[in-house]
Amino acid sequence: MASMQNIKMFSGFIRELSEKKNVIYELTKRDFKANYLGSYLGMIWAFLLPIANIFIFWFVFQIGFRSKPVQDFPYILWYIVGMIIWNFFSDSVNNGMNSVAQNAFVVKKVAFSIGILPIIKILSALAIHAFFLVFVGILFACYGYPPDLYWLQVLYYLLATLVLVTGLSWLTASVVIFFRDLRQIIAILLQFGFFLTPIFWSVTILPPKYQAVVKFNPIFYLVNGYRDSFIHKVWFWENIGAALFFWSFTVATFILGALVFRRLRPHFADVI
Repeated sequence: MASMQNIKMFSGFIRELSEKKNVIYELTKRDFKANYLGSYLGMIWAFLLPIANIFIFWFVFQIGFRSKPVQDFPYILWYIVGMIIWNFFSDSVNNGMNSVAQNAFVVKKVAFSIGILPIIKILSALAIHAFFLVFVGILFACYGYPPDLYWLQVLYYLLATLVLVTGLSWLTASVVIFFRDLRQIIAILLQFGFFLTPIFWSVTILPPKYQAVVKFNPIFYLVNGYRDSFIHKVWFWENIGAALFFWSFTVATFILGALVFRRLRPHFADVI
C-alpha cells in the first residue's frame, strides 16, 4: 500500500511539473538575466569566470608543470572536456540546493509549483554549459580534431547529468530548509569530489584496484563519457556495466529526490 502511494505521489509530482513547461522557460530566462544585472559586464561574467578558471589550470599544468599529453592527446583538450561537465554538475547542485531557500516569498504562494525552482537553476547552468560545448568544439577544431559522430553522444551524457542533478537538487533543496548545515557539507563534498574525480589527473596513474573504486563515482561516468565522446571515440553501450550502475544510482536518486521534496513541501512555508 505504501509503495503504491509513493508511485502515485511520484507520478503526480512529475505530471504537475511537466504542465509548467512554459513557466519554467520564462522563469529560466529571467533567472539567468537577474544573476548578472547590476554589473558592468553583465552576463559576460557567466562565461568569463569559468574561462579564467580553465586558463589558470592550463597555465599551471601545461606551462608550469609542463604536463605531458594524456594518452597522446593534448593535455589542455583532455582537461577542459572533463572540467566543463564538472562545472555544470557542481553549479547545478549548488544553485539547485539553494533555490527554495532563496525564494521564500514564492514558497508561501499556494498556487506556485515550487518544484520547478531547482529546475530553473539547473537550466540556467545548462545555458552556460551549452556555450562551453561550442567553445570546446571550436578549440578541438583549432587543434586539428574535426567533429565526428561520436560528438553527438555528448547529448546522452548531458541527459544523464540532468537527471542526476535534478534528483540531487530536489533532495538537497528540501533537506536544507530544515538542516541549514547541509550547505557547508555539500560545499566540502564538492571540493573533495573535484580532487577525487579524475578531472585534471588521469585514472591510469592509480593501481588497478584503486581504479575500480574511482569508477564507482557516478561523476566519473560523466567525465569519462565526455572524454569517450570527444577523445577516446568509445560508444556508451560498449561499457554496459558502468552504464547500468550509473543509471541504477541516478534513477534511484531522482525518485528519492522527488518523493522527499513532495513530502516535505507542505512544511517549507512554516520553516522559511
